[in-house]
Amino acid sequence: MHVTNLDDSGPGSLRDAISQPNRTVVFDVGGVIKISSRLVFKSHQTIAGQTAPGGGITIYGNGTSFSGASNTVVRFIRFRMGIGGDSGKDTVTMANGHDVIWDHCSLSWGRDGTLDLNEESGAELYNLTLQDSIVAQGLQPHSTGGLVNTAGTSIIRSLYIDNNSRNPKARGTLQFINNVVYNWVVSGYILGDTSGRSDGLLLGNYFITGPETRGGTLDSPTPAYNLHADGNYYDSDKDGTLDGRLLGKGDFGSVTWLDAPSVDFPAVPAMTAQEAYAHVSAHAGASIHRDDADRYVLDELASLGKRGATIRDESSLGFAGGVGPLPGGRAPSDADQDGIPDAWEIARALDPADADDRNGDRDGDGYTNLEEYLSSLVP
Repeated sequence: MHVTNLDDSGPGSLRDAISQPNRTVVFDVGGVIKISSRLVFKSHQTIAGQTAPGGGITIYGNGTSFSGASNTVVRFIRFRMGIGGDSGKDTVTMANGHDVIWDHCSLSWGRDGTLDLNEESGAELYNLTLQDSIVAQGLQPHSTGGLVNTAGTSIIRSLYIDNNSRNPKARGTLQFINNVVYNWVVSGYILGDTSGRSDGLLLGNYFITGPETRGGTLDSPTPAYNLHADGNYYDSDKDGTLDGRLLGKGDFGSVTWLDAPSVDFPAVPAMTAQEAYAHVSAHAGASIHRDDADRYVLDELASLGKRGATIRDESSLGFAGGVGPLPGGRAPSDADQDGIPDAWEIARALDPADADDRNGDRDGDGYTNLEEYLSSLVP
């Protein structure tokens, strides 16, 4: 499915493209899609934001739901809710489903949570991954990164910044690897805060206080939180230099401390916390083209304690049109509309007049030709 305009609905819109399952969505346009009501994603979808020309794609004005979606991948999309979105709702939410990946996405300005993955009663929510992404500036007075309460989530190489609390609030089963948490106010990473069992793995994360930080870095621990942690650092002096200390067992309070993970978590190649800070600074978010909002929070992070603030209304940031301008660009020619540009097909002996070859596998590696093209766009 080709997104051919920036309209909220109708033929050629993103809303129309995601209205049915079993679709790969590519973008012939770049820019801001202003939505008045929530977008609902479906199962077996690939949302290939990396195909958008110009400055990429920003979804602005309301929130999005992935509840009920499974086997869905979203890459290089900016989700910016804002003060005009539905009161008490999240920028990105999911209550049931499985096997969803958000890769190089930027999430901000939630009116409740910014990323809430909260398993509803009687449902299953598992095998979720947020990687190389940004969760930023949940709107006051309920400014949160969000609740992660699932049977299995991985948050990897991502940035939580300028959220009052819940960076994230971790319940259920969560591995949290090589992330950076900056300028929380009352609570950083919340260790369960519940009598129900939770299982956590924290490796190589960096917690860095900002101008507003006054609350706990590792907050609300209970013995019900079963934790294995290693290589996590805490920088509290707000002096503009990355010079934190290693967090030890005592910093995690009353959790049940384990010498090995309590769950068979998926293997993730881990960096040091210092390497994670450099990686997140350079690569997190929809980083093919940085927009005003991501540059703003990354500049705050680079101050290492000297700049940073939560907000109540994104208009206070002064971006034109609420989110700032994005160049539209021009998509390459795709005569057969199979999602693969003609030039790419010709260079690989595919037929730019045969749409069916998108699902072929020219090199026999198990990935379709379309999948290989989409991956080739990612730095």
